[in-house]
Amino acid sequence: HQGKEIIEYSLRIKNINASIELGDYDNILQETKKQRKVDATIIFWELANLVNGLHFKIDLLNDKEIEEIEHRAKAEINLALLNLKDCPLVVFNKFSSFLVSSLCISEDNLSKLAIRLNEYLDSLDQNNLKLVNLDNVVRHIGFDRSYDLRYFYSSESLYTIDFFKSYAQYIKPIFISANGKSKKVLIFDCDNTLWKGILGEDGINNIEMSSDTKNGKIFQEIQSIAQHLSKRGVIIGLCSKNNFDDVEEVLVSHKDMILKDSFISIKKINWIDKVSNLDQISKELNIGLDSFVFVDDSPFETNLVKKLLPDVTVLEVPKKLHNYPTMLRNNLGLFYNLSQTSEDFKKVKMYKQQNKRESKKLEFHSLDEYLISLELKIIIHENDDLLIPRMAQMTQKVNQFNLTTKRYTEREIEKMVNSSEVLVLSFTVDDKYGSNGVVGLCIINLNNKSSAYIDSFLMSCRVIGRNIEYVIMDRIAKELKSIGIKTLTSQFSETLKNSQVSNFFDLCNFDLVNQKEACKDYVLLMSNYVPSKIDYIEVKKL
Repeated sequence: HQGKEIIEYSLRIKNINASIELGDYDNILQETKKQRKVDATIIFWELANLVNGLHFKIDLLNDKEIEEIEHRAKAEINLALLNLKDCPLVVFNKFSSFLVSSLCISEDNLSKLAIRLNEYLDSLDQNNLKLVNLDNVVRHIGFDRSYDLRYFYSSESLYTIDFFKSYAQYIKPIFISANGKSKKVLIFDCDNTLWKGILGEDGINNIEMSSDTKNGKIFQEIQSIAQHLSKRGVIIGLCSKNNFDDVEEVLVSHKDMILKDSFISIKKINWIDKVSNLDQISKELNIGLDSFVFVDDSPFETNLVKKLLPDVTVLEVPKKLHNYPTMLRNNLGLFYNLSQTSEDFKKVKMYKQQNKRESKKLEFHSLDEYLISLELKIIIHENDDLLIPRMAQMTQKVNQFNLTTKRYTEREIEKMVNSSEVLVLSFTVDDKYGSNGVVGLCIINLNNKSSAYIDSFLMSCRVIGRNIEYVIMDRIAKELKSIGIKTLTSQFSETLKNSQVSNFFDLCNFDLVNQKEACKDYVLLMSNYVPSKIDYIEVKKL
């Protein structure tokens, strides 16, 4: 019960309205058989309780007896996960032998069994399954703060309040990501943040970020972490009061600089205040400030950003410099992605291409002239199971152009892709500067032979403002008409971030039939749909 309340609280303070229902003790298989409508299931399956007293009996068993326990455990895992195959998200805590671990060099049978069962879990291919290593939680706070052996022996209640507090923080990124609240952008100051020293005073040859010096190795580690995040799809940027050319010289020429320009998506190197620069970065990326993390060494700058841009998560470089890498690592969960896709590994390249597009826009007299020059191409993918991770990720991350803001896991998208009653359309957008990747999704429920409902319609901020959404709606209308759909309904659900598309359905000839607070219901008679007259975007369906 303590764990339930702690986890609920840790999620509710992140505006995730969590309500946890506890299953019966030592009754996992029966609990997984219950057909309950839940968004997620967390499984604590204790190794010590696979057999009553296993943690002390196992070293008295022979190999065959241990093998039988292992086979039975695997069979029960399979059955439990089969029962939960339609659950959107299953968080399964890996087996741990920490309870009876010792300083003995030789490995005990319980540890060996834990290793084999965890290897088996790792081998399972089930897209709603997320594995959690409990040993990491125990290592973080220590054995004595994790376990209460008095209650373990009296009532088999193993964990302490401190454990559940740490566990809640450990798994929180999973649920934050599933609810579309993970961070997307990491912005660094430069002086005494990416390197030791002040570039304008010390000069390029006297700033430190070399692994050969005490302070330099700390900053090289920070840059390595940032580079890794960039490769995983986090947008890395610089916001520094410095001369632009001086910083560029460091990025290009300094032999110890690991975070090269190829890993940095956006830079604001000038003498303008950082609040204004961060706000400008947000506008240029078209990403809300609540998706930003800003790192700076100056208490003045960090406090100013906290005060004037409260949506930004601010990290201050510790006074004790040796704590800096640990501080950054402890916050990596902010960027956790429930689904990892190929688009994430191309993010820097895509944003650099976007910068080229934006700079070219200034050369044209009208938006249409500019859009024509882009040579836009849309490729539509229908019910493509290879794109399930990307489609799920978009529902979890896209906010600005998202008409219903429904969040889905890979398992939920998979069910829709494989359903004859749902049409799942994802689309790729290319232009003369390169590919934007898979940037949009429309999920349509085919209610019956004559009516359909738009469940979700969303598009990445990278391609907003190019009239792509109207061409997509033209294609949707054409396809639905071809299969006999007479009426199309949908809904706009307003959030703090999607107000810019509040009139999209109105512009597409839908009729507003009901409005209640932040929700508007629409209906379209397909015979009344008027296609857009946009002819400069090529559309192809795979």
